[in-house]
Amino acid sequence: MTVLTSTETLAPPPSEVPGVNSQRIVVGLVNNMPDAAIRATERQFGGLLQADGIEVALRYFHLPTVPRSESARATFLQSYAPVEELWTSRIDGLIVTGAEPRAPKLQDEPYWSTLTRVVDWAEENTISTIWSCLAAHAAVLHLDRLERQPLGSKLFGVFDCVKAADHPIVSGIPQCLPVPHSRLNALNRDELVARNYQVITSSDLAGADMFLKQRKSLFIFFQGHLEYDAQTLLREYVRDVTRFVKGERETYPDVPFGYFDDAVVEEFERIRGRAKSEPAEQIIAALAETSTGKNLLNTWRGSATNIYRNWLRYLATEKVRQTMS
Repeated sequence: MTVLTSTETLAPPPSEVPGVNSQRIVVGLVNNMPDAAIRATERQFGGLLQADGIEVALRYFHLPTVPRSESARATFLQSYAPVEELWTSRIDGLIVTGAEPRAPKLQDEPYWSTLTRVVDWAEENTISTIWSCLAAHAAVLHLDRLERQPLGSKLFGVFDCVKAADHPIVSGIPQCLPVPHSRLNALNRDELVARNYQVITSSDLAGADMFLKQRKSLFIFFQGHLEYDAQTLLREYVRDVTRFVKGERETYPDVPFGYFDDAVVEEFERIRGRAKSEPAEQIIAALAETSTGKNLLNTWRGSATNIYRNWLRYLATEKVRQTMS
């Protein structure tokens, strides 16, 4: 995969470091998303790993301790290496995704011990690692014993986030940017700051969004999902409503905040009103019909592209420096 880049640069400009513009870097993706989201997650992150003149080799890994269906293990996971192969791999940058929560405490998740080993390995063996959503919560808990806190209801939608600090990783993005969030738990901003995390973007409604910590590796944490495509929140909403009408969850989900226009919100609210009296099959059919042809805008794509281009250039710059030192 060859990737494209913008004119924004990390300081000092990569052009001042010989070899950056013809660099090859290896990025690992530890994909812990549910079976139905595996391929979409590959496409989303793969589409963001683009920067001019930098060749990106993307390798896929999975945690065998993440619960999977037999069909998933027999099909798409065949293109993934088990995480045990990560321990002997040469990786420049690593991305670790979240997973659907199954236990109230992260330490009770079946993959907890394996995921914490990934955290320790990444610090010693990567230039930088990105931790997404639940993976961010797990890494912070393991590193600094900071527990995530459950939210009263799911934080779900697109929220305006503002730059809380300047950093080269957010070079070229606007002062205020929309970011999708989809989570049941949160890390407190003040507690992060008290443990020497640098909060880069935040929201009055969504809290800390992106934050960093420079350890042996540059660790970058996202509570939001800049990688999401325009339809991801819609798919999640339809999934959650379907679970409700099938009796697989107790509460009817709220429409995602700041995502649909008023007309679409009204359509989905009408379906909500019908859900108490009509059979599940009719509600599922109505969801499918209402979801068809919706032209949802990916208003966060430009910022996501800039941030990941900056990250790739950082990886390339640091790799050259380490080679020359």
